[in-house]
Amino acid sequence: MEEPVADKAFAEFVHDWNSLSDLKTPAHHREMAGWLERESGGGNRRMLLMAFRGSGKSTLVGLFAAWLLHRDPNRRLLVLAADLKLAKKMVRNVKRVLERHPATRHLKPPAKDRDQWAADQFTVVRPMELRDPSMAAAGIGGNITGSRADVVICDDVEVPRNSDTANKRADLRNRLSELEYVLVPGGAQLYVGTPHSYYTIYADEARPEAGETQPFLDGFARLLLPVYTEEPGGRRRYAWKERFGEAHVNRIRKTTGPNKFTSQMLLRPVNTADGFLDVERLGRYDAELEYREALGRAVLTLDGVRMVSASCWWDPAFARPVAEGAPPGDGSVVAALFGGEDGRFYLHRVLYLRVDPGAGGTEADQQCGQVARFLADHHLPAIHVEINGIGRFLPGLLRERLRKERLVAAVIEQSSRTAKATRIREAFDALLADRRLSAHRLVWDTPLIREMREWRPDGRYTGPDDGLDAVAGCLSAEPHRFDRATAAPERRADWRGGGGAVVAPSDWEF
Repeated sequence: MEEPVADKAFAEFVHDWNSLSDLKTPAHHREMAGWLERESGGGNRRMLLMAFRGSGKSTLVGLFAAWLLHRDPNRRLLVLAADLKLAKKMVRNVKRVLERHPATRHLKPPAKDRDQWAADQFTVVRPMELRDPSMAAAGIGGNITGSRADVVICDDVEVPRNSDTANKRADLRNRLSELEYVLVPGGAQLYVGTPHSYYTIYADEARPEAGETQPFLDGFARLLLPVYTEEPGGRRRYAWKERFGEAHVNRIRKTTGPNKFTSQMLLRPVNTADGFLDVERLGRYDAELEYREALGRAVLTLDGVRMVSASCWWDPAFARPVAEGAPPGDGSVVAALFGGEDGRFYLHRVLYLRVDPGAGGTEADQQCGQVARFLADHHLPAIHVEINGIGRFLPGLLRERLRKERLVAAVIEQSSRTAKATRIREAFDALLADRRLSAHRLVWDTPLIREMREWRPDGRYTGPDDGLDAVAGCLSAEPHRFDRATAAPERRADWRGGGGAVVAPSDWEF
């Protein structure tokens, strides 16, 4: 029998496996194999592999796990997936490779040690006596405390059901952070998957509106293999043209919808469900308000455009700090919107109020103080206060606060009777479609943008929408401004006939 070669390159290991079934190794598999070998042998050993759905990435990663044990049978591998069933599938595939591959058959334990060859974990024939198995499977919600691994493979740990809300995404990140206690010093970590949310763990940029200062996998080496790339001139180069050619790819796009196709096949982070409020249609600006008085009249401009209207809306709530592990409550949000002479609307600020139990004063006093400063800082003449629920007693407290601080601003009590989803849809729909709504760069850093990306009008959305409600209130409170006619309209001849003057011949004598 041919003696196994311990230093066999991974690409050669894959080729030998495919040769057993008379299969060719596709070009993108050779690219992945070379990248995995280089990165796993380097100094960083933190890797993220993203490849389009159906590319065979999980199959290749299973071969990679078998190759790692071929190179060093003392290695301990942990496979983590969104659920235990998926992780066990990876373990079964690796066992099958070890049993059949010419370079690894000697690693299978003898029949008397069948207990070392289980469905969710196994131990190969190895020189060292170690407590942990050679490879083990675990779900993301399972208990891995006390485990140790030289290599951790996170295979599709992000799926739609654990990434569709901010709370679920935060829980996923917390659980994945525990892997630092499992991985031995100098160990390798490999993430394999596709993005299922704009706020995916695989994003290469931080999402400030979600509270991120750096990407979750910051510092990881990345290999992205979309189903096609577009070359200059719009020509597409397909990664696996034999199986995923133009006709098949177009059929997938038509069947799954544009968002899911973009996420799963082109590997661009978007929400897999088609969103209603298209953030890409929301403008962005950096300018600040400029207030001046001339000839006894006040003028407010924004980047040279004169503002002709303003609306401010407060959707109040308790705004208490949330205890760790407790679900977040309703947010208390105040928003300011300006209308310009150019017919556009400028969402200048959205403030999520917070109270400090140790700062003195009641929660209502602290919020009214923040709202009063908000009105003064942005030259707002009035504010609408939603009095549904706890807001009923706030208008009086806010008026008293404004009197104390000698601020002149009207406080308008507002009671909403329309369903919230309807208010939001009607407020945003036309303006976003017409691209007439812009938001200040500071607004882009608030949770409002996340709310817009994830909101659904069909009742299935259960995440926060307090910022959306406040902005929708501002938009609904904006007065309608009629266009000013710049000149008298030119009178045209009536093409219909019969409507002009008629001259009749006459021979009357007077």
